[in-house]
Amino acid sequence: MKIKLSFSVLLITAFLLVMSSDSKATAKPWLTRVDRTLLEPATSQTREFIVYMAEQADLSAAVERPTKLAKGLYVYDTLTAFAGASQRSIIKMLESAGATYRQYWIANFIWVRGDVELIEKLASRTEVGYIFANSQIRTDPFEVAPRVTEAPLGLAWNIELVNADDLWALGIEGKGVIIAGQDTGYDWDHPALKNQYRGWDGISADHNYNWHDAIHTPGSVCGADSPEPCDDLGHGTHTMGTMVGDDGGSNQVGMAPGARWIGCRNMDRGFGTPTTYSECFQWFLAPTDLNGQNPDPTRAPHVINNSWACPDFEGCTDPYILEQVVKNVRQAGIAVVAAAGNSGSSTTCNTIDAPPALYEASFTVGATDSFDNIFSSSSRGPVLKGSQYIMKPNITAPGVNVVSTVPNGGYAAATGTSMAAPHVAGLIALLIDANPVLADNIEILEGLIEHSAAGLISSQDCPPYPGNQVPNAVFGYGRIDALAAYQLLLNAVHYFPMIPRP
Repeated sequence: MKIKLSFSVLLITAFLLVMSSDSKATAKPWLTRVDRTLLEPATSQTREFIVYMAEQADLSAAVERPTKLAKGLYVYDTLTAFAGASQRSIIKMLESAGATYRQYWIANFIWVRGDVELIEKLASRTEVGYIFANSQIRTDPFEVAPRVTEAPLGLAWNIELVNADDLWALGIEGKGVIIAGQDTGYDWDHPALKNQYRGWDGISADHNYNWHDAIHTPGSVCGADSPEPCDDLGHGTHTMGTMVGDDGGSNQVGMAPGARWIGCRNMDRGFGTPTTYSECFQWFLAPTDLNGQNPDPTRAPHVINNSWACPDFEGCTDPYILEQVVKNVRQAGIAVVAAAGNSGSSTTCNTIDAPPALYEASFTVGATDSFDNIFSSSSRGPVLKGSQYIMKPNITAPGVNVVSTVPNGGYAAATGTSMAAPHVAGLIALLIDANPVLADNIEILEGLIEHSAAGLISSQDCPPYPGNQVPNAVFGYGRIDALAAYQLLLNAVHYFPMIPRP
């Protein structure tokens, strides 16, 4: 069955229709289906945009599939078949116009480069639901502050605080679990990351199905379409260290050192677009070889960490532009962990306002310090979607002065919700290792983490969630506790049987 996509852009439509009386007199129907930033004067006649098709695939039957693998195969087959059929006439038109385009199936849309005349023709087609901007606007050069190299020389405080090491003592380290990260890239041969990289077998590297670069233009040190993992900023390498980092010696900075990781570069020196983020999600659902060929859903990860946000200046002028993408990934049985963002304060609520953190399908993470205080800039909830309040963040984790890996074999401390989210992705890996049944139960995984957390309250009220109750819109359900989550899992065996671990 085909269903119509419910567009939040109807709000934009309403705005356009109530513009000046002169605009009313001259407005054409196609204008209501175009991001108005695409119609503003530009230095170039051509611009980048996303043609979102009016119909999206119905994945409701995915829940009936008995395993994560079955879900992934079903979602991949359904999405690719639906997009291939429904985009056919639009592709024919684009080719006739000589336009540059790239098809996507993770949600039913097409990236296009063209002029306003082409935009008008596309927006006039009944198959098209809405045309979004995909322009990356940089108002200032992006500079990176110098990093001070420092090794933790032992178990990192944040890993000890959340009791991950107590699970290691039980032999639970994330074995058999694949963690994915999309970020600024990764220094794959860092001593604390190399042995955990799925593309390394201990002798040689094979980056096919283990790495993808969604940046197709040169500019940074990584160039375009890097054939091996590369990090042009250092942010991604830091987040991956918190997920799996362990050099086999004195530096233990990761939650799940027994897990394997794969990666995708979704940003060019810290800036992405809706299509670069979507491309990484698509690749994770069905990893490909380095040529982008032969997609294989059987190699999909269990969890994806997303320590990034897509604000309006990166093209997410409609904050719900990536919601269908995230929903589809979750339908495939892959958990989506997202950093809450760093625009919060003790006096401001509702600051979780950018993709993917504001989506109900994302597991959103705020940041705390070593004393379980909220990081002052950790974004607060809740999220208001229409008339519905969505409780965010879901959870919190250490994110202040977290020491982790940085390129060229170093270590450094960093602060932000970007540092908190990887703890949760690593915890998911530990719990799946503890009981592989959980790999097919995202809701149960998230519930275990939430209801075992160290409940924290706040003097800050963010209606309708009082700060003195748990959950609240500052800490969510509280700060994660790996050992408590495992104990809760043991006490819940009557809901699903424990599978003997090898």
